[in-house]
Amino acid sequence: MIVGAGFAGYQTARGLSRRLRGRAEIVLLNPTDYFLYLPLLPQVAAGVLEPRRVTVSLSGTLRHVRLVLGEAGHVDLAARTVHYTDPEGTAGELTYDRLVLAVGSVSKLLPIPGVAEHATGFRGMPEALYLRDHITRQIELAAGGGDPGTCTSRCTFVVVGAGYTGTELAAHGKMFTDQLVRNQPAWPAGAKPRWLLLDVAERVLPGLDPRLSSTADRVLRERGVEVRTGTSVKESTSEGVLLDDGEFVATRSLIWCVGVRPDPLVSALGLPVERGRLVVSPQLGVPGHPEVFACGDAAAVPDLTRPGEFTAMTAQHASRQGKVAAHNVAASLGLGEPVPYKHADMGFAVDLGGVKAAANPLGVPLSGPVAGAVTRGYHLAAMPGNRIRVAADWALDAVLPRQAVQLGLLSPWQVPLDTDSPELARTSAGPGKE
Repeated sequence: MIVGAGFAGYQTARGLSRRLRGRAEIVLLNPTDYFLYLPLLPQVAAGVLEPRRVTVSLSGTLRHVRLVLGEAGHVDLAARTVHYTDPEGTAGELTYDRLVLAVGSVSKLLPIPGVAEHATGFRGMPEALYLRDHITRQIELAAGGGDPGTCTSRCTFVVVGAGYTGTELAAHGKMFTDQLVRNQPAWPAGAKPRWLLLDVAERVLPGLDPRLSSTADRVLRERGVEVRTGTSVKESTSEGVLLDDGEFVATRSLIWCVGVRPDPLVSALGLPVERGRLVVSPQLGVPGHPEVFACGDAAAVPDLTRPGEFTAMTAQHASRQGKVAAHNVAASLGLGEPVPYKHADMGFAVDLGGVKAAANPLGVPLSGPVAGAVTRGYHLAAMPGNRIRVAADWALDAVLPRQAVQLGLLSPWQVPLDTDSPELARTSAGPGKE
């Protein structure tokens, strides 16, 4: 049984399907019927890609795997059962002989007044769809008239967190709003969209090579994004955000991309954890429970290339760990020998919109159109499906204007930031996000 179908869970399920070939039942428990390719989510929010392009059907691509729709709520290690709730609220229970925990991570919420009530996270399809509508709506409302102060606040977008997600979202978002403004025939004179990217670190992409950081910073500033390093939010209200340097920024849009933390399900197991991640062996097994494995963001996997450290919470690690987990689960059933997880750094790529990107494949720093081509080529290779559709959307975006319409699919209370208290967030998040 595999819990979670993110990068780690999906690769585990696919690997086991190929290795076991019907000799054992494989059950995949996941809240949705798709694998979400998270790195391209900013392009969904910015109107580059249609939502279904970054989703891959689980039942359509995982042969010999039984999909159970549901959210895991409790794991009983002694009884070897997983209790879950399906999308319609019905409780269920599944038993297992082998368990792979790949539940991933959730948004990291800091104790800053007003953030839970007024900010929007960015960890899944609902947030991307909501933001796409929200950004479009703010520009359209600003174009419709009103006092200059209201227009300014509607045109101001604050992104907190200059890691992968925040940097890419700010880069794509600025291009999106600029195009929306060009399509508004009665746009107020002198008004223009304003994007701020904040981070307490001293540079954008603080965890990456400084050369990638420098490239991303330059592209963002040239595009008109205000990059504020060493700065964060002190308080958020329905009228705007107060920065820790004392400046108040009037805005209707606070987008929270400060990072992630392991799913709370992991800590609830009562097993040893490292900063919320389940402690595992290099073979991804849980000490004291030979029938349990963990991988991806949920697991503190020893980094054998850096003794004493753990692998980072990235999609690249999660995907590779899923393949190793599949191999070792099969080995525990008598098919082969277990192997440790050991990786070779292949480099990183950051899509900055249009033909711009920052990448260092195999340690070679690249920027401009070459980096853009490498980055998009990497994503096409890494995606387990929809490659032709994604490439087609990119081609169309290069020659046609984006469709700037609101679908109205989601309300603010349906995308709560406080994932530990969804009911609380649902009742308190209403008008603050608009």
